[in-house]
Amino acid sequence: MIEHAILLSAGQGSRLLPLTAERPKCLIDFSGRTLIEWQIEMLARGGVKRIDIVTGFKTDEVEHAISQINDLRVDIKCHFNPFFKVADNLGSCWIVRHLMKDDFLILNGDTLVSEEIVRKVQQGADGPDGPWPIAVTVDEKPAYDSDDMKVLREPDGRLLHIGKTLAAEETNCESIGFLAFRGEGVELFREAVRSKMRERDGVEHWYLKVIDTIAGTGQVGTCSIAGSEWAEVDFLTDIESATELTDRWA
Repeated sequence: MIEHAILLSAGQGSRLLPLTAERPKCLIDFSGRTLIEWQIEMLARGGVKRIDIVTGFKTDEVEHAISQINDLRVDIKCHFNPFFKVADNLGSCWIVRHLMKDDFLILNGDTLVSEEIVRKVQQGADGPDGPWPIAVTVDEKPAYDSDDMKVLREPDGRLLHIGKTLAAEETNCESIGFLAFRGEGVELFREAVRSKMRERDGVEHWYLKVIDTIAGTGQVGTCSIAGSEWAEVDFLTDIESATELTDRWA
């Protein structure tokens, strides 16, 4: 059981303007709870006991909202990313790299996942020698668009490539923005983040760029959640479908 999770919630969510003009994406209300409250609830149901949240835009508001959560199942702490305006989410990973010591989960701040998905990720997808050191949670659909984080994986689940620019013939699933790191995968990812951020263009990258680089080691696999409920909140058109999902959860 992985008891530690990192939530990457530093962004404003500019593609959701004007909804996010004065509040960050993670504080948008869905069926009576904010997006981040739904994330915390589902992680807690899935056995997570410690959550570190990387904040950025309107951090005072996020920190206040988190301070109002009284949930004995989880210990929650916020960590401000002062570079959120100029660095992509690799920078948020860098901010909390010192907390990447034991097995942990990473969940993107715009992804709603069900309790079922958290439990599937907790169980882990097996590679040749047990659960993959790094596991990317994936789903499948008939076609993928330019905004999808596309994935190419082997029949045994091993991840070959991940990125938004993969061609259609190189894509057989998509990442939902939820990853698990176990054993040697923890140090492998932490050191890759540290190394990438030392490069001149490090702040310009998503952390999944690092995952694509690590894939060549054969230590990255996938965990399929096909048929399970989740939603990504990126555009105003996503609000309605995400609300329908949380209405069912509520």
